[in-house]
Amino acid sequence: METFDYIIVGGGTAGCILAARLSEDPRHSVLLLEAGGPDNGFWIPIPAGFSKLLSGAAFNWRFTTEKEENTGNREIVVPRGKGLGGSTLINGMIFVRGQPQDYDGWAQRGATGWSAADVLPYFQKMETFVAPGADPSRGTSGPLNIMRVAERPVLSEAFIAAAEEAGYARNPDYNGPDQAGFGYYQVNQKDGRRWTVVDAYLRPALGRPNLKVITHAHALKLEFEGRRASGVRYRLGSRDVVATARGEILLTAGAVQSPQLLELSGIGHPDTLKAAGLPVFHALNGVGNNYRDHFATRMNWRVKLPITLNEQTRGLKLARAVAQYFLTRTGILTLGTGLAHGFVKTRPELETPDIQYFFMHASYANAADRALDHLPGMTIGVTQLRPQSIGSIHVKSADPFAQPSIRPNFLAVQEDCDSLVGGMKIARAIIAQKAMDPSRAYEMNPGPDVQSDAQWLDFARTTGQTIYHPIGTCAMGTGPAAVVDPRLKVHGLDGLRVVDAAIMPTIVSANTQAAVMMIAEKAADLIKADAKG
Repeated sequence: METFDYIIVGGGTAGCILAARLSEDPRHSVLLLEAGGPDNGFWIPIPAGFSKLLSGAAFNWRFTTEKEENTGNREIVVPRGKGLGGSTLINGMIFVRGQPQDYDGWAQRGATGWSAADVLPYFQKMETFVAPGADPSRGTSGPLNIMRVAERPVLSEAFIAAAEEAGYARNPDYNGPDQAGFGYYQVNQKDGRRWTVVDAYLRPALGRPNLKVITHAHALKLEFEGRRASGVRYRLGSRDVVATARGEILLTAGAVQSPQLLELSGIGHPDTLKAAGLPVFHALNGVGNNYRDHFATRMNWRVKLPITLNEQTRGLKLARAVAQYFLTRTGILTLGTGLAHGFVKTRPELETPDIQYFFMHASYANAADRALDHLPGMTIGVTQLRPQSIGSIHVKSADPFAQPSIRPNFLAVQEDCDSLVGGMKIARAIIAQKAMDPSRAYEMNPGPDVQSDAQWLDFARTTGQTIYHPIGTCAMGTGPAAVVDPRLKVHGLDGLRVVDAAIMPTIVSANTQAAVMMIAEKAADLIKADAKG
């Protein structure tokens, strides 16, 4: 048994940042526990390797949802990163802060200190983004390197031009105060390589004598002395080990596993705990509730010319692309899940965009296994930015190795349905513009026969997927449904905080990794300030 000032449970996005920031003070000892292994996979540094990582099991928990009527009684995959670096090992690297109104909404809901003005310094602190057209609010000297997608294929240029023909503006920096418009995505890459939180934060800190990192350490439950969290019991190989904390235990296991670990420790709704055969240590009804995620459809078109990734990733063309990448760190292997972006309003009375587009000059024959078509194709991913449908994530049993029950409840609210249908209609209208005439052949999915709102919605329900942004299951706030307070301390207990996407009271209008990084940076300052106090 070892004792530390801080024990961090989960070596993902937030965990790596906290470990680096808290160990900056040599007086504080820090233990970082990660259930997966080190970040040593061949595909991890190669941006295009995401397709292998998202379908494999080495660095992916491979969670799935329960079957629900709203989405055609399908199991929907919910990939989550497994290993040091968490989901920054396997995601599409897209960096989006979200809209200022997202964070002002948090503050209005009782998360004081988390308004847009409060969190902006932490976005600036963590990022380095130096590019033409960058907004003055961007950070220029942080550990996380951000760059625009470097590739400019013919189809992406045509897509952006078509959006302009349809009346939408180009936006050189959607991470400024105005998100609306079209352009190229920003990604966390450096010199053509994926730039994870391990690269940015953890690896520079690993030589510190006050930081210990243990991989393949699966947390089983939290230990308590009275109402104070005092330790973590974890499985290491074939034995159970307990690490104790003088100061605090910080849960950074993510929106799926942080509530799971709380419930395994007897913290949650009494009925949920009893149904799973778990004792009730601390009744906290909000644990595992308030789950939200971004649900997306993929519309795709056949392309007239052989100018897409479908044919560029086969045979001699692929061999040349591989050689180009390893010689120059350029080319199609630097691409992730999004090339060109779009943020639009589906109704003129909306204050800000409610739809996000992900354009790629590629199309999947099978989206589940990331297999590309043999013929040329292009795709627009369409997602609603602020879904109102709310689900839950709860343990099924007392087994700490069993997957929890994930019930997203997608498309349960009419606003979500209307927004997504409106977004798909706008996407079709953009591809119909003259700029796309030289390359557009015909619409494959959902196909031109889909015209009514009911048909659009049926397409969404039967084919849509999560885009892997689970949040909210340990929501921050002050009401009866809140799990943590605005300093991220678990209500009713001492020495325990949650610091990850689970604490978001509502989902941000963005890919969530940037917001999670901001949360970890701000949490580090909160923890240091409380330690001084």
